[in-house]
This record gives sequence, structure tokens and C-alpha cells, in this order.
Amino acid sequence: MFQTLLIANRGEIACRVAATARRLGLRTVAVYSDADADAQHVRACDQAVRIGGPEPRDSYLKIDAILAAARATGAHAIHPGYGFLSENEQFARACEDAGLIFVGPPAQAIAAMGSKSAAKSLMESAGVPLVPGYHGDNQDPNFLLQQADSIGYPVLIKASAGGGGKGMRIVESSDAFLEALRSCQREAAGSFGDDRVLIERYITKPRHIEIQVFGDQHGQYVYLFERDCSVQRRHQKVIEEAPAPGMTPERRQAMGEAAIAAARAVNYVGAGTVEFIAEQDGRFYFMEMNTRLQVEHPVTELITGHDLVEWQLRVADGQPLPARQEQLRIDGHAIEVRIYAENPDNDFLPSIGTLRTLRYPDHAAFAPGPVRIDSGVRQGSVISPFYDPMIAKVITHGTDREQARRRLIRTLADTQVAGVHTNKTFLQRLLGDAAFAQADLDTGLIPRRHAALFPAHDAVPAAVLALAASAVLARQGIGGRGPTAGQPADPWADQTGWRIGNQYHQTLSLVAGEQQYNLRLEHLEHNWRMQLADTVHTLDWHAINTPQRPDTHTVRIWLDGVEHRADVLQDGHQLQVRLDGVDWALDLFDPLLAAGQSQDEGHGGRLTAPMPGKIIALNVSTGASVKRGDVLLVMEAMKMEHAILAPADGTVTEVFFVVGDQVPEGAELAAMEH
Repeated sequence: MFQTLLIANRGEIACRVAATARRLGLRTVAVYSDADADAQHVRACDQAVRIGGPEPRDSYLKIDAILAAARATGAHAIHPGYGFLSENEQFARACEDAGLIFVGPPAQAIAAMGSKSAAKSLMESAGVPLVPGYHGDNQDPNFLLQQADSIGYPVLIKASAGGGGKGMRIVESSDAFLEALRSCQREAAGSFGDDRVLIERYITKPRHIEIQVFGDQHGQYVYLFERDCSVQRRHQKVIEEAPAPGMTPERRQAMGEAAIAAARAVNYVGAGTVEFIAEQDGRFYFMEMNTRLQVEHPVTELITGHDLVEWQLRVADGQPLPARQEQLRIDGHAIEVRIYAENPDNDFLPSIGTLRTLRYPDHAAFAPGPVRIDSGVRQGSVISPFYDPMIAKVITHGTDREQARRRLIRTLADTQVAGVHTNKTFLQRLLGDAAFAQADLDTGLIPRRHAALFPAHDAVPAAVLALAASAVLARQGIGGRGPTAGQPADPWADQTGWRIGNQYHQTLSLVAGEQQYNLRLEHLEHNWRMQLADTVHTLDWHAINTPQRPDTHTVRIWLDGVEHRADVLQDGHQLQVRLDGVDWALDLFDPLLAAGQSQDEGHGGRLTAPMPGKIIALNVSTGASVKRGDVLLVMEAMKMEHAILAPADGTVTEVFFVVGDQVPEGAELAAMEH
């Protein structure tokens, strides 16, 4: 086998490939941008080469820089991971021209499947069923509008060269089509360098089922069964599982054989995924073929017992497939979720910052097993605006779906992340939702179950407030003793806020969402009390922290005689209390900061950036009259578009940036008069 492998990617996939390559005895080379100089994947490899600035187009999308790194380090092969250049025909061809082994399909196979329109035409000629739609070359907006009108609404606009939900919109009516088309084209051009789209009839209550295929250089093909990726938001997969619930052996074979037929049609080599959209009655239609390894490949590995990255490396080396179709078996069930730095309560906007805490349960492993973690970051890593905000993939395996589901819920509950907003609690709710538990799956599950998945904020339990308050006191140097501790022999050694002739008291205000909780904490005659509204609770507590975790206190409280234990992390004025597997985010109210903010309330009409990003479209100029909900400008951050809407009817008095400008979080973008 070749001896030196360059990994032309970043994040968890680069770490994953490096681990498998090391197990096979290969030397590995990482490439990195300025934003990734201290990244986990750089540490995971034997050697690392800087290839450019933090923007992907200045680094991970620079073919010449990656090839130069391969030459400089003596690499024999390049693994493209997924994303970036992994499905780029020019990159695959450039590797071949440079005498390097491209760990993926031939360039002509990528070209054949890289255009969704061309791939659908190819599948149509092969007799694979297709969803009604337009997949042609005519990209005139008015012509596309006519096609959509003839197909019938709702329709789905999809970037021809894309994937991962980028450049994709559902359009419900003719009058909304052109604006959605422009947005798709911008996003497609920015993500893939190609603004062409196709249009399809949007199937209601569809399931998204994909087949993992593999081909070698000797013309042999197998399919490693299916994955159900129906649970999605914004056309991006949220939960992936294998095998698909309710799949019959007959349908599995039919879909597997169709996937192999698709691979044979383009002389495919390596790992590929053929994606189908399926009706509830089992009828299925070809959607696209991803000519790379998929993010969700671990669920396939766990049910088959095969390392797909190892298969990739062996096939790229010219070896035959490690197994024949009749040797492949399904063992149990596996489910994967992705922990993202994003805020589900704010329309899933990405969250940027430092991972102050990142801890997984002791039983989790960075290798195949009942609980598997794939991650490209560690505690202290920075989630930047330049790349996908994924923190980790969490995958569990069980003898059946229910065991895997329960195991995943518990693993998430025992995982602690602080410093950024995450979707962890949302994922716990989703996995525990009745529809998912009963395998009532379709791509509209999340909006269909919106009320259950996005409940109104519950009142914060008194125990959570008491735990947070105890941690705040501990950080101030005030000590609790617990109900069984004796009194100190020396009063000057008492750290409980003892006062001569008077009790110690302090008022703390904790904010959760829009609710503020005012706590009066008193220490009188060797006892603590906590008053919340009109209720007075007895409180005893004990808190410790260690040099290894200086920002976290492990707190035990006895509230009205009932014991509670939790880890409480404090980062500035932000507190996170993790109790019984649920994370509660609280802000310690600062009256001085609030007073400063109140002085700015008279400056109405301010529109600020919800996150760092780049201005990619301006729809208004100074003096423009707008209606509430009009799109004023569009920002791009972490490969997704975010529209900034007019909050009310009014006039734009000033626009502070132009297209192409990078803006920090909180920057004032425009001003309005209402």
C-alpha cells in the first residue's frame, strides 16, 4: 500500500481518516488554514502544512496549494474527506495528472454525477424512476418559472452541483418563485461555484433513504444497506439511522440493486451514496449520488462491522473489495446525531465562541463501539464563522432501535458543552419525541412536531436556582458546609459570611430567557435560607472545584431537606447548571450593565448582525421605503444565508456596509425610522 497520505480536509473527518491511516501503518499529512493552526486534525497527523487564509476559497478550496503541499511532503495519495473539494472533478483530475492517488472515484464519475440534472438524465435512460421535474440546461428565470408552474406547486429548487441543503428552497406559490430562485442561485454560487438549479415536484411526507455503495478497480460492486435520513431541518439531516425502520428485505434488495446499477453506469470506484426519496407506501425515486463518503457513514460501520475509510484506502490502492455481497450482514441498529454550535431557540443561528467545557461520558469512545464520538474539536477550541459549526457526531449502537435510541438520549444527557449555544437539548427532545420513538418518519417531522420540540420555556426549578446561587457564592469565597458539618472552632475561619450582631444577606438576580428570578440569600445562626418570591426555603450547600476545572463547581445542596447534585459552570455572567441530564442556561443579572443598556433604548431602528459574517446581498439603499418583513440584506455565515428583515414599516435612513464586507457580531448594519 502507498505510504504517505495527505488529508485535504479539516475537522472530524480529517481526524477520522488520520486514525484509520495510522492503524494501517501510513504516514499522514494535514493541511490547515490560518484559522486552524492549532486545530485537532493538525495534531492528529504526523506533519502539517499551512495552505492559506481562513476563508475556504483561500485555503481548503485552493487546488494548487494542496498539490504543492503533497509534493513538498512526498505524499503518494490524497483523501478529500467530505465537503470542500471532495466532489470536485477538477481536483480529482489534477491529482491524477500530478501522479497522485485520489482516494475517491475517477474524475469522469464525479463529472457524471456532479450535476444533478445530468445524473437524472443518466438515471432516466437506465430506467431508474425519477421525481417529475425539470433538469435541463436552460436557466433563464422566466423559463424556470414556467416549468415550475407546469409541474405544480409546491416545488423544490435545488442547486445542480450542491448538497447538504445549500441552494435549496421549497416554493409554495408562483409569486414566491423568483425571489427563492435568486436566493438559491446566490447560495449555490457561493458554496459550489455553480449557480445552476433544477426543479422538482415536492413530495409531501417523503422519507429520505440512501444506499451506501462501494466499487473497486476490478469492476466489483456491493451495497452496504441503507440509512434513513428523513429527520431534517432546512433540508439538512439531523438524525441518521441504519437500517431504515420498516424496510422489508425485498425493498432493501430493490433499492440496493438500483444503487449498484447507478454506480455501474458511470464505472464508479470507491465509496458512494445513492440517495432516494421514498413515498410512505415504499415507492422510491432517484434523487442524486454523492460521490464521496458521507457524514453519516458511522451508522453503516456500526451495523456492518466494517471500517469504510479502510475500504476507501484499500480500494484506492488497487485492492479488491474486502467483502462480497453475500458476506455482508446487518447487526443491530445504529443512530447518529450531530452536536452543533447553534441556537435552536433563535432559528438555529450558528453560535460562535470558545468551547469552555467539552466533556463526554466515560463510556464514550473515539472508536467503534456501543457509544462512539467523532469530533474535530476539543475543550478550548474556537468555533469560528468560517466553517461548519459541528462540534461532534454522537453515534450509538444497540441490539435494536429502541436500545440505540435510549442509549443516545442518555449519552447526550451525560455530555457537557459550555461556551456556545448548542442543539444538544433539542436533540434530546427530538430523540424522545413520540413520533420519532414510534418511527413515524418523514422529512417534515420537525415542523410537524414543532409544538412538542420547541416548548414554551418552563419556569426554572427552585433547585436549579439554588445550585446556581450556591456556585456564585462559592466563587465569591463564601463557603457552605452541608447539613452534617460541624461549626468551625475559630469564628475567624468561618467562610459563611458571619457578621457581628447581624445576619449576612445577598440578593442575586438570575435571568432565563425573558424571566428574571430575584433571590434573597441569608445566613443566620449557622443556617442558610433562600427566599424566592413569597416562598422561603431552607438551604444547606457544599461546593468544590479543582485546578483542572477552575470554571466549574460541583455543588451539593439540601433544599428543604432534599439533596440535589449538579455541575455549575460560570463563564463571566453566564451560568450553566446541568441537573438530571438537562442543561439550564442562566445569566447573572448585572444592574450596572443593564443601566448602561437602558441609556441606549432611545436609539430605535437599529438593525444588528446576529453573528459574524459577510454581506452578500443588499436589497435597499438609503431613503428606501420598506414594509415589515421585507428582506433588507442577506448575510452569509458558516456556509448558510441569513436574511435581515425589516422589523416594521418605515424608511431606511442609512446603510453601513456594502456587498463583500465582513461584519462582526452585533455590528449595526442599517438604521431605520418607523
